[in-house]
Amino acid sequence: MREIALDTETTGLSPGAGHRIVEIGCVELINHVPSGQTYQCYINPERDMPSEALAVHGLSQEFLQGHPVFSAVVDDFLEFLGDSRLIIHNAEFDMGFINAELTRMERPPLSMERATDTVRLARRKFPGAPANLDALCKRFQIDITDRTMHGALKDARLLAAVYLELKGGRQRDLSLAADAPDATEDNAQSPALQRPPRPHAPTAEEEAAHKEFLKDLTEPLWSA
Repeated sequence: MREIALDTETTGLSPGAGHRIVEIGCVELINHVPSGQTYQCYINPERDMPSEALAVHGLSQEFLQGHPVFSAVVDDFLEFLGDSRLIIHNAEFDMGFINAELTRMERPPLSMERATDTVRLARRKFPGAPANLDALCKRFQIDITDRTMHGALKDARLLAAVYLELKGGRQRDLSLAADAPDATEDNAQSPALQRPPRPHAPTAEEEAAHKEFLKDLTEPLWSA
């Protein structure tokens, strides 16, 4: 099963207000586990960088001017996604920005039905607890000591680790095995060790053989 943990960095909070994507980071997951394949690119937003956004990700307007615009990377980006399910923390935010960019290019948007929102997963699993990425990393003891600023690929890697824990963790199969009946009980009930039940009553031949056997015993108990 192929999935993509995805994160974006932007110039602000709303594409409707003219904000744009400045970085995309993706991590390929196979059966919920990172495969080692990633996709990352910086994007020239063709606009200024508000100080509030700069304080979050540290990507300056001067730095981003040396990188391609979204239309130049969109084909590689969509090819990496393929038709895989998307794992996103606060999916409406990232999908809103991606679809705004695609709409600007007159391309079909990505369906929200493709997205699994890990914020919703976390809130169902831990009602009332903080569901932001930092809080979940701390809950699952995922190292975030080098996360002084946000980065799309860095956050996609952290998201992949959080998602794996939300789905049961790397050892989920072992935990299920621990809840199973004891191995000795399994062996006792194993079809390989069972013999077919015999009829309750002995056959006539068996009764005759038993009587012959008793003739050689002195006052056998079984003759009563």
